[in-house]
Amino acid sequence: MAIKLAVAALILLAALGTFIATRPDRFSVERHAQVHASPEVVFAMINDLRQFDGWSPYRFELAPGLSKSFDGPATGQGASYTWEGGSKAGAGRMTLVESRPSERVVLKLEFFKPFAATNQTVFTLAPVEGGTRVSWRMEGENTLMGKAFSLVVNMDTMLGKDFEKGLVNLDAAARSGTQAASQSAQAGTATPTSAL
Repeated sequence: MAIKLAVAALILLAALGTFIATRPDRFSVERHAQVHASPEVVFAMINDLRQFDGWSPYRFELAPGLSKSFDGPATGQGASYTWEGGSKAGAGRMTLVESRPSERVVLKLEFFKPFAATNQTVFTLAPVEGGTRVSWRMEGENTLMGKAFSLVVNMDTMLGKDFEKGLVNLDAAARSGTQAASQSAQAGTATPTSAL
């Protein structure tokens, strides 16, 4: 009887392994939203990794023991953001690998903990009436672990919710930045007039 159970378990494991291996080799998750600010304003926010925590859905300020650092230029190609924290934040690095003003920002996203992975994140900007259409896409290799994970968790649903939240945050931050800049400009032009 024990031999039959062992054989059945091996057959079941082989079938599961075969099924996992047939899952797609790559994944891609994408979301779009309108941000109520010009492509120039939106681009400046995405192209500067120091502004990332101001709109990202992945805000790790509350993660105990979080450390982060910035390397390379302040903005644009070569800028990088490295973080390391507890189980919530893990550890990783984002490096800006392509920067086309007001059009596109591409990031290389490397995870070190709790698992190793390298993905590409692409932000595409297009002017539309009333602001900018922002597309946020992440794509990468679906490793064996990722394929197994996709049996229980839908990557599109999981990451898609984060991207949607991030795009809402980006819109709010861009609106508040645009309003602050507008108020500052109005105050700057009003001061000399009232001084006369």
